[in-house]
Amino acid sequence: MEGVRPGGGLPASGPGSGSGSGSGSGSFPSLFPPGLHGIYGECRRLYPDQPNPLQVTAILKYWLGGPDPLDYVSMYRNLGNPALNVPEHWHYVSFGLSDLYGDNRVHEFTGTDGPSGFGFELTFRLKRETGESAPPTWPAELMQGLARYVFQSENTFCSGDHVSWHSPLDNSESRIQHMLLTEDPQMQPVQTPFGVVTFLQIVGVCTEELHAAQQWNGQGILELLRTVPLAGGPWLITDMRRGETIFEIDPHLQQERVDKGIETDGSNLSGVSAKCAWDDLSRPPEDDEDSRSICIGTQPRRLSGKDTEQIRETLRRGLEINSKPVLPPINAQRQNGLNLDRAPSRKDSLESESSAAIIPHELIRTRQLESVHLKFNQESGALIPLCLRGRLLHGRHFTYKSITGDTAITFVSTGVEGAFATEEHPYAAHGPWLQILLTEEFVERMLEDLEDLNSPEEFKLPKEYSWPEKKLKVSILPDAVFDNPLH
Repeated sequence: MEGVRPGGGLPASGPGSGSGSGSGSGSFPSLFPPGLHGIYGECRRLYPDQPNPLQVTAILKYWLGGPDPLDYVSMYRNLGNPALNVPEHWHYVSFGLSDLYGDNRVHEFTGTDGPSGFGFELTFRLKRETGESAPPTWPAELMQGLARYVFQSENTFCSGDHVSWHSPLDNSESRIQHMLLTEDPQMQPVQTPFGVVTFLQIVGVCTEELHAAQQWNGQGILELLRTVPLAGGPWLITDMRRGETIFEIDPHLQQERVDKGIETDGSNLSGVSAKCAWDDLSRPPEDDEDSRSICIGTQPRRLSGKDTEQIRETLRRGLEINSKPVLPPINAQRQNGLNLDRAPSRKDSLESESSAAIIPHELIRTRQLESVHLKFNQESGALIPLCLRGRLLHGRHFTYKSITGDTAITFVSTGVEGAFATEEHPYAAHGPWLQILLTEEFVERMLEDLEDLNSPEEFKLPKEYSWPEKKLKVSILPDAVFDNPLH
């Protein structure tokens, strides 16, 4: 549970008052957590007239067993900037993803030079409605939800990431149902005694804008949103009452910017978490140990630690543009309705970027498969054209990581190095990790055959696509098949 109070439990006497050398505050610094002091100082720089903002505070702190990782979410009234066409809005700032205390109660203290805790705090800018005298508190719960994901998965966020939420952010009927992340336009990085803290702003977007970010890249869509005042403007302020996408406001943006960007740049999305599975059809199903790598209705074998690390490294570097595509690049986790399409691991970030790529896989035999059957739910299947057009035709790769089993499917092009699938043996597996190598000619043919995946409203499940001469079959199945393997 959370409580709302002025000052939210922060000392009213002034974290913004500096080191506490003023009259009557000599003992203050020892009582006020130094990490929190640094963040609050940045807030005071922006809002000197709001020393004690309204706050949502966790009643039972996370480090005492409470469910909410954020100790506080401060809520400020921002007057905007009329000259820049920035409207008045509420500005939310989290406290807790970074190390507030430095005593290992929440985050391991690793020194002052690196990131503090996860290295960032979240912010959110919500347009103030006419007559609104106090900020709505639902954004604080939204931020807690994202923070719970970060703490549970140890995956962090970066500017340009997108989050598939699949529900109005405020539980209304709004079209704003997903999120992009970007640098906060006003808050500067803070050096605290426990490391550096940056500020990532949540930006609410419509489904069509999320899909455009997936097909192209998040930074490109953020730039488009900045140019449309009704959709965010230069400070990317979320308006939950916005009824039109940027493509409805300005139809030229889709064709002249997004489509051209996809054609020129391809997609920066190298993978997603998904409801997916695959079967090896090369041998009889009773030869389970060697041939049946994953089957709905059976307990999947687990990926080896080395394969898992390689996939995690791929996930961690998922949105980076590599001059030479190499496996690894995905990371996407989905928990409680949250789908993150690129989330680097805090643990992995401390390791060599190439360490996972050079580990030999001597303990698991690479199996060449003659025939495979791929299974996806509708949401995951709808991303196959993106995978083919935005990734493989640009010499890249794309990975589906199962959220219902420890399974992965990686599509690779002939230009990707480090894959164990080859042109001679295009289907290959390490345990339940399948790689499929597709030639450009076959990709073009698949795009034609899969064209109806772009029209989900006309889609009836189950749906099957088959290329017999390639010994490849793809099925799009109802969610229930994946939610209940015995269904």
